[in-house]
Amino acid sequence: MDKNQAIGFTLMAALLMVYFYFFAPQRPQQPEGSQADTISTVTNKPDTTQAPTPQAKEEAEQPVAEASKDSAEVSVTQFGIFSTAMEGEENEVTIENDLLELKYSTKGGLIKRVALKEYDDYQYKFPLVLLDEQSSRVRYIISTQYGSIDLADLYYNSDIQQQGDTTVLTFTADLATGTYIKHIYKLAPDNYHFTHKFVIYGLENEIKGNNVSMIWDNKLKRLETDIEYSRNYTTINYWLVNDQDMEELKARSSDKQEVTFNQPVSWFSFKQKFFTSGYAFNKPVSSGYFSSIYDESDTVTVKYCRSVIDLPLSHFTEDSAPNKQYYGPNKLKYLKKVTKGFDENLYLGWPVVKWINKYVIITIFNFLEKHISSYGIIIIILVFIIKIILSPLTYKSHIQMAKTKALKPELDELKKKYGGDMQKMQAEQMKLYSQVGVNPLSGCIPMLLQMPILFAMFQFIPHAVELRHESFLWAHDLSTYDSIISWSANIPLISSFYGNHVSLFTLLMTVSTILYTWINSQSTAQMEGPMKSMQYFMPIIFMFVLNKFPAGLTFYYFVSNLVSFGQIAVIRKFVDDEKIRAILEENKRKNANKKKSKFQARLDEALKATEQAKKKKGKK
Repeated sequence: MDKNQAIGFTLMAALLMVYFYFFAPQRPQQPEGSQADTISTVTNKPDTTQAPTPQAKEEAEQPVAEASKDSAEVSVTQFGIFSTAMEGEENEVTIENDLLELKYSTKGGLIKRVALKEYDDYQYKFPLVLLDEQSSRVRYIISTQYGSIDLADLYYNSDIQQQGDTTVLTFTADLATGTYIKHIYKLAPDNYHFTHKFVIYGLENEIKGNNVSMIWDNKLKRLETDIEYSRNYTTINYWLVNDQDMEELKARSSDKQEVTFNQPVSWFSFKQKFFTSGYAFNKPVSSGYFSSIYDESDTVTVKYCRSVIDLPLSHFTEDSAPNKQYYGPNKLKYLKKVTKGFDENLYLGWPVVKWINKYVIITIFNFLEKHISSYGIIIIILVFIIKIILSPLTYKSHIQMAKTKALKPELDELKKKYGGDMQKMQAEQMKLYSQVGVNPLSGCIPMLLQMPILFAMFQFIPHAVELRHESFLWAHDLSTYDSIISWSANIPLISSFYGNHVSLFTLLMTVSTILYTWINSQSTAQMEGPMKSMQYFMPIIFMFVLNKFPAGLTFYYFVSNLVSFGQIAVIRKFVDDEKIRAILEENKRKNANKKKSKFQARLDEALKATEQAKKKKGKK
């Protein structure tokens, strides 16, 4: 590995370190203050410790009228037009397709439980319950002359019909003559999203402010084994219509996150590492509030999240389009069906990296998934495909190393001659490169061009729900680290920077990277000084950084190193050192009288100016 190769490697390593700094899992800290003061739980009364928008705050802080069968002091007649729906019998109604099971209650006409049939929970129990009445509660609060009323406390009549292969569930609360409230749900097959049409008819004179406050308190359930890692990827996302961009609450912060928005938002979601619960409005909403916080000691709830949204009555008319709800995996083919921008819940990296993932990596992965059942084998094949795609760059990089190796005698001679004058040394080195037709940057450029692929895999594999609970070799789950040794004791520095376990795939990746670096160093021009040690230092850093990352990712890098060994062996068979030396000599002969390039001329002028300055300084 020559100097230019080393520069390319160092730049690549520096970019990786910056990338890992922003996206590596961090050990969360205990939030300040007591849990009673900082955590919003799902309660029957609105949480007044947070700061919704003015209208939503006013509605949320009003006492909510509820009918109680156990209290003689409460009479349903005090609720006027809503009295007829304040009493009833609560029953459960279930609709389902091949992917989802949705359980509703006739009290409120809202979802009571969501189960994903094709997935299991972190204890490997089917089905995965994404939310239930203990973890999630949605309220629709209106302000009336009788006080604040929660429409989720009304009793509804239910009706289920089939429209072709689509299941239609309707909840109706008939109030006074000609007035009613309806929830209409339509669930089609092979979808994790469904429509929700919410109709409020004839109540314009009853609802003050013509506004409904939607309050969703969601204690996001633990779905993955590594809850600490999961928290780093759990947040609230929302889509800004004017900016055509997704915003999010900071997922990695241990402090309470909250935001009040006053510009159009078309959807929001409670996004976890592999699964998302989301709501897309039939029309953009212009004011609302989101918040999230967590308790590090809580091993059941990942984060406590809340949304408070102001919904104008114009969203609830008979002719309004339905809203959409999504409960499912962070899988591109399902997310992109919901609404514009909703697929951003699956983060695939920066623009170039995202395009590579969307149109190359995921396409290849989905094709392989249809024909191969082992995801470990799929990763291996993926490595070979990517290596073949990048082979021209790899070949060019090795040719450059071979050329630099062939020039080693001349470079050593220049070091002896100008070793004490770095500027003169660099000028003569550039002159030599120009004469023999070698571009000093051609060694690091191929490495840098491979970076988008490297970043693409770094984003895709940790977020691939397909790898969840898939085993390979000794790794029981490719979506989390493969631990061969673990300990419970808190060891200073080690626990903070390395963790409390040893990942075998990470160790194999580190050893293979060091071996690959050593082989390159032995077969190319030798480096000297700190640069020689630096090439071995970076793999050690990555060993600490990647120890907490999914086994699928470190396995990919390990296999990639093994394939690189094979590439080196094949390329060497086609690289003739004597032939390369002859080509360089021929180029040197042809370019002996070649006119200097503008860059070389400027470099010579700068060198002469420096020498003259030194002479003047010496005379003084």
